Amino acid sequence: MLQPDSNSAPSINTGNVHAQFDQISAHWRPHVIATLNNQHVRVAKILGEFVWHNHADEDEMFYVVRGSMIIEFRDTTIELSEGDYCVVPRGVEHRPVAKTEAWIMLFEPATTINTGNVRTDLTILDL
Repeated sequence: MLQPDSNSAPSINTGNVHAQFDQISAHWRPHVIATLNNQHVRVAKILGEFVWHNHADEDEMFYVVRGSMIIEFRDTTIELSEGDYCVVPRGVEHRPVAKTEAWIMLFEPATTINTGNVRTDLTILDL
């Protein structure tokens, strides 16, 4: 994303979500496609089980672009299909799961670490 200089109007960020997914080869590796109001719009391809984790200070929104996924909570499971979304409130332990490859979009504060309070080989500290 281009940063405007101090003498010009802010740049407008546009793109095609499907084209962004075409550039992703690894699962569970989110890519930032836009930033607004200190929030990231991230896209990721997912497959299999992620780690149980929570985000103490951040809500997290999952939106399914293609395929389906499950978000497991300690007391329930939510199934999401294409076009569905789920907002996980801050502090709620959860685990995303995709039985087949799914494409998801995440909306969360720019400071959010993908594995929340847990550090594993899936943790990405610098997007």
